[in-house]
Amino acid sequence: MPLFQLILIALIQGITEFLPISSSGHLILLPGLTGLNDQGQLIDVAVHVGTLGAVIVYFWSDVRSALAGLGRLLRGRVDTPGARLALGLVIATIPVVIVGAFLHLTGIDESLRSVAVIGWTMLIFGLVLYWADQRGAEHKTASDWTWGDALKMGLWQAVSLIPGTSRSGITITGARQMGYNREDAARLAMLMSIPTIFASAVLLGADVVKEANYGAVHDAALAALFAFGSALLALTLMMRLLRSVSFTPYVIYRVILGVVLLVYAYS
Repeated sequence: MPLFQLILIALIQGITEFLPISSSGHLILLPGLTGLNDQGQLIDVAVHVGTLGAVIVYFWSDVRSALAGLGRLLRGRVDTPGARLALGLVIATIPVVIVGAFLHLTGIDESLRSVAVIGWTMLIFGLVLYWADQRGAEHKTASDWTWGDALKMGLWQAVSLIPGTSRSGITITGARQMGYNREDAARLAMLMSIPTIFASAVLLGADVVKEANYGAVHDAALAALFAFGSALLALTLMMRLLRSVSFTPYVIYRVILGVVLLVYAYS
């Protein structure tokens, strides 16, 4: 694969994975609107691994706490903040794994990869994010995350399997609707991405590992590296901006892109 296309794919994935504007939607649109060859599942897995590394590095203190808590959770003890966080992440991941496996095994996921679908989801869920962000209270923080809230956010996250919805966007929407402040809503959404991206990478990786060759692995490694760098930068900027800026700029982008895509799809 040409280096330019490889870098472009990695940058798109890295920048859009954690911004509420849908990385999967942009990656599907890239070959459809530019005429470039589809990057294939191996590169998809690689850029997901790169963004996974970025969120682990950025939220390392939370990740370390959850990993320590996971050990206690496996022993049936939920008596520390880390154990409660680990349990919340497990609960939040179950819906997207079940729905994702169903869509993948039935082939429904492929039928959703269209410009029209992405246009509608960009527009509709952008407006839903705006509504939740503007109307949602800010009386909850990440320390208030209950198992019930984790399940609700997990159900919201399962909706993100529709291309163009945005995994981070829909989980932030759910958190803001439940009253979490902007920064902690994004923090919980990012932490939820770790097991979700890992599960996605395992699912996709199982389909391509037997077909990989040295050249493909080399391309995948480069893609992962570029995706890691761009994702870490995008995540850092977004979390800093949330201290003073709402999600409205992302909503405006989603609405404009959604309208453009719908005009393109139905013209």
